[in-house]
Amino acid sequence: MDRTGTHRVKTLPKVLLHDHLDGGLRVETVLDLAETAGYSSLPATDVAVLADWFDQSRSGSLATYLEAFTHTIAVMQTSDALARVAYEAVVDNAADGVVYAEFRFAPFAHLEEGLDPQSVVDATLSGLADGARETGMTTGLILVALRQLPRSADVARLAVDFSHRGVVGFDLAGPERGFPADHHVVACRTVREANLGLTVHAGEADGPHSIWSAVQRCAAHRIGHGVHIIDDCVVEHGRVVKLGPLATYVRDFRVPLEVSPTSNLHTGGWSPETHPVGSLHRAGFNVTLNTDNRLMSRTTLSDEFRLAVEHQSFTEVDLLQVTRQALMAAFAPLPVKRELLEDRIEPGYA
Repeated sequence: MDRTGTHRVKTLPKVLLHDHLDGGLRVETVLDLAETAGYSSLPATDVAVLADWFDQSRSGSLATYLEAFTHTIAVMQTSDALARVAYEAVVDNAADGVVYAEFRFAPFAHLEEGLDPQSVVDATLSGLADGARETGMTTGLILVALRQLPRSADVARLAVDFSHRGVVGFDLAGPERGFPADHHVVACRTVREANLGLTVHAGEADGPHSIWSAVQRCAAHRIGHGVHIIDDCVVEHGRVVKLGPLATYVRDFRVPLEVSPTSNLHTGGWSPETHPVGSLHRAGFNVTLNTDNRLMSRTTLSDEFRLAVEHQSFTEVDLLQVTRQALMAAFAPLPVKRELLEDRIEPGYA
């Protein structure tokens, strides 16, 4: 895809697997919800100034990056707020060409104003459904447990309870170092035994051992981020020339990697040219492209596609491949995937 071709990126149909609702609010919505809730702790009240504050491109670490969520979560404590944020996430991504999206959030972070976990999930699913009806996008909801907190089994049971109402999976997120994924094997087993999708953040801010724990101890279907699998590879001049045993397993068993390049630039010290997404893709790993947190990283899925084109030598053929891979890795029924592929995605790339 040449430079002119990047202008076509926004119109290409896309599949989004990794997008945090509390990391994707419109800045105007943050201000509106804060006013409604009487929340006075925002660092700014001007749209442009607040947008700059939320921009975590200079955070330098995952721990610093995550601090910005204090404010978004604080204004998402009512049913109306949760429904609005979910609805706007669908509308905004549909306008960016996304035809299928899985959104995620941690329901137990939204109980400060008296909601119970079931009401939190109900409100969020309602907002997603409203957005889907308006845009035609297909959506799913993933419930997140935080690995530094002890309630992962409760979140897993909540996900199972809503498994026939729009919740498609469970995720384990939060800081990796010091909080191993295999401390939450009970929650992961609950999810898998209920035939739900399981994804685990790993290899974002920690090394291959974190990915091993997610894949082999927790039996995750997908890996959130996973970019540090490159540390189990030998890379020469941007090309993977040798794989270690874990990297071989992840590649050969087609473990999907939910890669979010811009977010990784902000937390992992890479540049657009040195990020490993291109090397992993060309080495045959099951790479997908994602946004992670649209507000904190000031990104869209189109922006992630453009980064891959302009800095990682992706062509339109590569973009179609990672889109197909994302769709096949989605926690959605196979007939839904086939319909989206045949009716929306392949015609959009023709």
